[in-house]
Formats: sequence, C-alpha cells, structure tokens
Amino acid sequence: MSILPSNFYDELLQSDGTPRLGCEHVAQWLKENEAADIATLNQQALSMFYRKGVTFTVYSEASNIERVIPFDIIPRIIPLEEWRMLEQGCTQRIQVLNMFLHDIYHERKIIKEGLVPAKQIMVNECYQPWMYDIKLPFPIYAHISGIDLVRHGDGKYYVLEDNLRTPSGVSYMLEGRKITESLLLDLFNKQKVLPVDNYPQLLKENLIACSGKDNPHIVVLTPGRFNSAYYEHAFLAREMGATLVHGYDLFVEDNFVYIKTVSGRQKVDVIYRRLDDAFLDPLAFRPDSILGVPALMAAYRSGNVLICNAPGTGVADDKSIYPYVDDMIRFYLSEEPILLNVPTYQCRKPDDLKYVLANLDKLVVKETQGSGGYGMLVGPKASKKEIEEYRLRLEADPEGFIAQPTLALSTCQTCVDEGIAPRHIDLRPFVLTGPDKVRIVPGGLTRVALREGSLVVNSSQGGGVKDTWVVDTQTVQGGQ
Repeated sequence: MSILPSNFYDELLQSDGTPRLGCEHVAQWLKENEAADIATLNQQALSMFYRKGVTFTVYSEASNIERVIPFDIIPRIIPLEEWRMLEQGCTQRIQVLNMFLHDIYHERKIIKEGLVPAKQIMVNECYQPWMYDIKLPFPIYAHISGIDLVRHGDGKYYVLEDNLRTPSGVSYMLEGRKITESLLLDLFNKQKVLPVDNYPQLLKENLIACSGKDNPHIVVLTPGRFNSAYYEHAFLAREMGATLVHGYDLFVEDNFVYIKTVSGRQKVDVIYRRLDDAFLDPLAFRPDSILGVPALMAAYRSGNVLICNAPGTGVADDKSIYPYVDDMIRFYLSEEPILLNVPTYQCRKPDDLKYVLANLDKLVVKETQGSGGYGMLVGPKASKKEIEEYRLRLEADPEGFIAQPTLALSTCQTCVDEGIAPRHIDLRPFVLTGPDKVRIVPGGLTRVALREGSLVVNSSQGGGVKDTWVVDTQTVQGGQ
C-alpha cells in the first residue's frame, strides 16, 4: 500500500506565487486590505452569527456547552470546471452506496460474490434487520448525504468519509453565504459565484419526489434544543415550510403516523429525521428512548410513511465499509471511481494490524464507529503517552479501528489571531438523491482547522467554517 507524499496544496496561490484560476479577485483583495481591516470584518461576521443564534454544542465541555460556530470571512474558491468533476464523483459515489444498501437488505449479491465479507455487514452495529426485504417506493436509502473531501499535496481530491445518517452543516453553508454576500458585496459581484440559497427548496422537492405523493405532509423530527445541530433542524423546517416536531408530537395508529395539533390529528407522510436509529422507535430499537415514536417502524414497513434518511443507512458509511467503496463502484456500475479513496489499513487483518502497530506515530487511526473528530489518533501530532494508550485500545479491539496515512490537507488563507495565515481545510458537498436524479448545490461547506498545524477541522475539536465560492471562470475572464 503506497504512502502519500506530504507537501501541502495552497488553494489560493500556485507554486510561483501567482493566483490559481478563479482566485485572482480574492488574492487581489487580500493584497489591498490590511489584516486588521479583514479581522474587523471577521468580527462582524461572528457577531452576525451570534445574533442569528447559529450555534453548535460541545458535549464534552459541561461548563461551556453551547458556542457560536467560528466563521472565517475569507472564502474558499473552486473553479466551475473543477466543481463539475467533484459533482460527478459525488453523484457516482452516492448512487453506488444506495445500490449497496438496497442490495444488502435484499438479494445480497455483493456478499454472495465475496466482494464484502458477510461479517463486515451482518454483525455491524449499524445494520438494521428491521430493514430486510422492506418495500420502499424507490430504492433510495440515503436521500440527504454529506461527502467529506480533502485535497492532498498531490493536488488530487480524496474522499475522507461518507455521511449518510443525519449529516449536518448545511445551515452553516447557507448562513455563511448570506454573510459573505453582505460583507464582501463588491468582491462577490466581481465574479459569477454560483448560488446555494435554493438548497431548502431543493430539499423539499426531493422529499416530495421520494414520497411519491403530490402534496405530502412533511415534518422535521428533532431530538430537541440540546442537540448539537438543533439550530439547523429549526432552520431547515422554517425554510421548507415544514413542521418541526419532537417524538412526543407524533403517534402511530393503525400503522399510520399522525401529528397532534390544536385542530386535531393530521396524517404525516414524510419524516426528515435528525436523530439516530437507536432512538427512532422504542419498540424496535432502544426501549429506553423517549425521543422517538412507538411503532414508527411498523408504519414505515407498511409503506405509510417515508423516513429520510432510512434506518440502517449507517452500515454504508461505517469506516470498516469505506475501503470497499471502489470495488462497489466497479461491481454495481462497471465504472472506475471518479473520486479517490484514501489508502486504508483494516486493523481486523493481521498483516494490516501489525503494520499499524509498528507505525502509530505516522498514521491516523480512527474508530470505525467514530465521528466528529472524537476517538481518533493523529500519530504525528500525538505524544508518546497518547500513542501507547491508543496502542492498548487497538490491541484489545482491532476490528473496531482502521488506519490511514496522515493526509496533507490543502490550506486556505484564514483570519486568525496572528493575522492572515494558511490553515488546513476540507469540503463537505451536500447531495440530494431523488428517484430520477441527484442534485448538489455548488460548493458545500468548507471546514477549517483554526489551530496552527491542526488537521482536525471538526467544530467540536476547535474548527470553524468558510463560505465556498464555485466561480464560473469563463465569466470572470470574459469580464476582465
């Protein structure tokens, strides 16, 4: 397995110091403005986020649970030509992951062909027997997805992970765009930046199409205001004109789901759920859950309500399944992958485990069920004590971990305490999968590691977000 080179790719400037395609206006703006003036704009942006209540929750810090999401005013630029490739790659990937999910809950051809070991699927804690042989209106399980991409030092994009359960962050993308448009209006108008503000409408259209009904009653099911993404739940419900509900607002009768209202009960057709499988239905999953709806899975299996995303999608974005996605693309589509996977060591394999244990100081090791940047080891940044403690965890449960080379995430100029400096970034495009097509708003969410040298972009680990401008460079060049 090849180890990737470790030089950093600068998203703004080429090696000779000239701006990359599409970055000319931003580079000139940075050159013409003092760092202190940009910092003032950055503070204005933060204040706007604060007034809007754009927050996230850090569960590990009881003394300071709710925070305003750090937003960086300097946009990340992607030329339209490059975006089209990413769009095609994300479309291919989500199509095949939906095919994989339909397969493992029906014919299980990929298991019979020996491409993915049965054990990797059937004993995976995200695999839901309740979903076996269920008749869905369309073979779609992940209706809303987030594909995390990074650009490595070789200039190529790699898929870091797939998010198919309840991916979050789209509200940060939308609010961030409103702020950059208002604070950087002159810069924004110098180029053609493709819009993202129609995402809520596209989401609603996608939910309607997947329901197969002309005018379905859509609700957004939230675990409540203490959830880390509650702002987003309320935001999307409001923008779609859907009803924001808690589990106690809904009930099931004769295998139909209803919402309690002051004027009586109303039937619910689509549930855009923002809570995990385990809490959806205490009769099917965790009996101690007070967040879900008793008998919801019975209504779902009867075809009387659509749940987006479907229960059991997590098995496809589990990190132990990630190494097989390239083979899935070849198996289901007879195509070569457009987007690259990061070379991955599966610690359940004795030879891979041996290599990982011998090279913990060079690798990133992740829990297969981990998320949010928690529970992972970044070897080059870890202390000897941290490495040795992690070694014990790895030896005790090798099947619970994978390992990858330490990626040299690309950098983007960022407003930090020290002034304007490069910080590492990733990209999360948001993918909407419908019966007839896949739609992706151009850009997605750029997450940035605000700490110098950090490769962890998660907001829970000290990261922030940037606006992502997909720029039509032909329009830019034609207007110069």
